[in-house]
Amino acid sequence: MRDQALERAIGAAGGVRALARALGVSQPAISSWKRVPADRVLSVEASTGVPRSELRPDLYPQEPIIVRQAVPELDELDAARAEECELIGALLWRAPTAETLAALQGLRGDASPLGMAHFALAEAAAETTPEAVRDEFFELFIGVGRGELLPYASYYMTGFLHERPLALVREDMGRLGLARDERAGEPEDHIAVLMDIQAQLIRGEATGDGVDERSFFERHIQPWGERFFADLEVARTARFYRAVGRVGSLYLSIETQAASLPA
Repeated sequence: MRDQALERAIGAAGGVRALARALGVSQPAISSWKRVPADRVLSVEASTGVPRSELRPDLYPQEPIIVRQAVPELDELDAARAEECELIGALLWRAPTAETLAALQGLRGDASPLGMAHFALAEAAAETTPEAVRDEFFELFIGVGRGELLPYASYYMTGFLHERPLALVREDMGRLGLARDERAGEPEDHIAVLMDIQAQLIRGEATGDGVDERSFFERHIQPWGERFFADLEVARTARFYRAVGRVGSLYLSIETQAASLPA
């Protein structure tokens, strides 16, 4: 007997045939599932909108990407920087829901390039649908075999996955006392994870010997982040995510300029 989450995913897709077509597998294969296989969870989430935490709560519990520490007070500028990191990271971790898209439509900006990019992101959110953005996320970051883009430091810095950049991220996470849930499904050098950690460092939620927000940014995000966001802006399958890429590019450009100033 199928579990309820799989039944919900099949219903959301429009039936077994529609889900099989979306995933590029046979109908009998899906008919044989009692629950979503571990290697198909992200694809099913992207195709149906059923969250991974519902499809396989044993693999994807409803917890933050990183286990957080206490939150100190923060000034207005740093609070805005941290929120920007979290926004970008959240949109790259999974496709936005209908509620997230509605919230994004309320984004406001100013006449600065980043402010105008916020307006463009709000417009992009208004012009898409949850179904369209799920399909877009799937094509960009998951795909059948692989997505158009691979949002990992190892890939951008070495051309391969699970290389030394990932090991270095893990070393710094250890110094910071941060732990990624092993069931999260993505390596720690995923851009969304790095942006999440950067937000914690800006807020002072994470501290450790030899690691602060500037050093973490310079080691793990600055060497490749702007290239990734530039690729996202022009990705063949990107529509809504072009606006995300623009926000990311401008934000990292500002952070890079700030990092070049004397400490």
